[in-house]
Amino acid sequence: MGHSLFDLDGRVVVVTGGLGQLGRQFTTALLAHGARVAVFDVRPAGPTAPGAAQSGIDANRLALFTVDITQRQSIAAALADVKNRWGTPHGLVNNAAVDSPPSAPAEENGPFETYPQSSWERVMQVNVTGTFLCCQVIGGAMANAGRGAVVNVSSIYGLVSPDQRLYEYRQSTGRPFFKPVAYSASKSAIVNLSRYLATYWGPRNVRVNTVTFGGVFNHQDDQFLDGYCRRVPLGRMAREDEYNGSIIYLLSDASSYMTGSNLVIDGGWTAW
Repeated sequence: MGHSLFDLDGRVVVVTGGLGQLGRQFTTALLAHGARVAVFDVRPAGPTAPGAAQSGIDANRLALFTVDITQRQSIAAALADVKNRWGTPHGLVNNAAVDSPPSAPAEENGPFETYPQSSWERVMQVNVTGTFLCCQVIGGAMANAGRGAVVNVSSIYGLVSPDQRLYEYRQSTGRPFFKPVAYSASKSAIVNLSRYLATYWGPRNVRVNTVTFGGVFNHQDDQFLDGYCRRVPLGRMAREDEYNGSIIYLLSDASSYMTGSNLVIDGGWTAW
């Protein structure tokens, strides 16, 4: 592979939530750019995991670990394995997160005033505490090595409120439906966690940036898609591979002077 600004040859990158829709994309893109990738996911890897065989990737460049990011010891144990195998990571993508799916219990998608505290705590535990712990353990190891890059994944709903009008059609069932508050609050926290760590780890040559993504097409129902796409200047949801470039950029030397920033990629959603 010819050397370019975007090369990740020989660099070790941890991707949390690496078996999810976007996590698989990031893993494939990182492997294609020469990185070694350690996938941390709470789900055990099954036969459909992003495998070395089907991508023609040397098995020495992809490793899958079952990790619960809400448990510091789980992260530390997996990191120890990564270090034994490949050395201290050069990059961390904090991609793992939970949201309330449309099929969630009614009270979780009901009015703010009765949103369950247990749901709030579950989302915060994964999205905020989990990211915090991964930064402590894996980012801390990179800081000790005097180099590294962290990419924290946020959402448009961490910058602006969900447009509740998109969900009004669901109320025709006679049950109020609102996009819940916890996801927004958790993704907003990510933006300032990144800024804090960028300033804290700047002297140790660890860069920390946020990526803020818009919605990704995943065969959502037609009424939602119609409303969402009309709300986007580019007129569509993102394809699942359209965020890969931002991950490669922020982990590579192409962004060597960039830290504490928030890269917004949303089809223009937040421009209106």
